[in-house]
Amino acid sequence: MAVKLTKNELKKQKDSLKQFQRYLPTLLLKKQQLQMVIRQIETELAGYKAQQDSLLNGIQDWIAVFGENTAFGSAAQLDSLVKPDQIKRKEGNIAGVTIPIFEDLTFKPIQYEVGDYPLWVDKAVVTLKDTARISALMKTLEVQIDLLGRELRTTSQRVNLFEKVKIPETKENIRRIGIYIGDQQTAAVVRGKIAKKKLAAKGDD
Repeated sequence: MAVKLTKNELKKQKDSLKQFQRYLPTLLLKKQQLQMVIRQIETELAGYKAQQDSLLNGIQDWIAVFGENTAFGSAAQLDSLVKPDQIKRKEGNIAGVTIPIFEDLTFKPIQYEVGDYPLWVDKAVVTLKDTARISALMKTLEVQIDLLGRELRTTSQRVNLFEKVKIPETKENIRRIGIYIGDQQTAAVVRGKIAKKKLAAKGDD
């Protein structure tokens, strides 16, 4: 875009440059903060995944035995004893981004006769609830990563815009206007000297 080669435009461009240079460090800091937090959440997510796998591996044999036992009907299968009800979350804020924070996962109250099931079922129910809570927590963390990732992309685009477009463009405009004004001032001085010599020459006549 063409700029006016005037002193007013020069001031405007210098003011814009100051704003860009003042805002850029804030953007860079936000970008670094978002990158750091996303890495932390990804590490946390991997830890919960390993924890969930460990819990599930610990009850695989029980589930297999239970599933193969024809004494229990389909309505009395192990998964019928654990039914998630509601995920409780609250709002948090990271680098200006509103994110959900996991609080708890509630379950529908299901009563069953202890005597109708093997002794290990009580422990299996607790374990399944734990794995379900971890799953809900992991989904919340994935949402956090998604939201923060979007903000990171936007922030990175702004950083690139400032670093690679706005600041270089504004500096070039300042340089061009400065050269033009300098040339105009030099020309004015030269014209003034010529006029002065002419006046002096007329005076001699």
